[in-house]
Amino acid sequence: MKKRGMGWREWVALPDLEIEKIKVKVDTGARSSVLHAEEVSFFKLKGQKKVRFVIYPIQRDNRKKIIAEAHFLGFRYVRSSSGHEETRPVIQTTLAVNGLSWPIEITLTNRDIMGFRMLLGRQALKDFVILPNRSFLLDKNIIYKKLKENKL
Repeated sequence: MKKRGMGWREWVALPDLEIEKIKVKVDTGARSSVLHAEEVSFFKLKGQKKVRFVIYPIQRDNRKKIIAEAHFLGFRYVRSSSGHEETRPVIQTTLAVNGLSWPIEITLTNRDIMGFRMLLGRQALKDFVILPNRSFLLDKNIIYKKLKENKL
């Protein structure tokens, strides 16, 4: 299979969480992906552990608020690039990029002071070659078209 190029920052979708677009920083130095989350709460539905959280997908813009729910996989101990250690909730959701989609695991934490609402770690970078000197190589119009056609 031919590898696709992805820049150091891209627009992606998280359709299971009803996030049509979110700008991510692609970080091959990070093992796991992380998503900004506020008001995180845990509950059970039909015997399954779930997590509910609020996300504002556009950095420095609180006009668009999404209340998301996902299956709770457990907690993961994470050390940030600055050396800060914390235990974060982990979810599994679908990542949609350039007409393709696949399941990824994401940890949740407050990234309000960070430059990106989501960091895409190397475990989620399926079949892509990262071009660190390029940005926004993927066609976000494909994401929207596929979402509208329910083909993701």
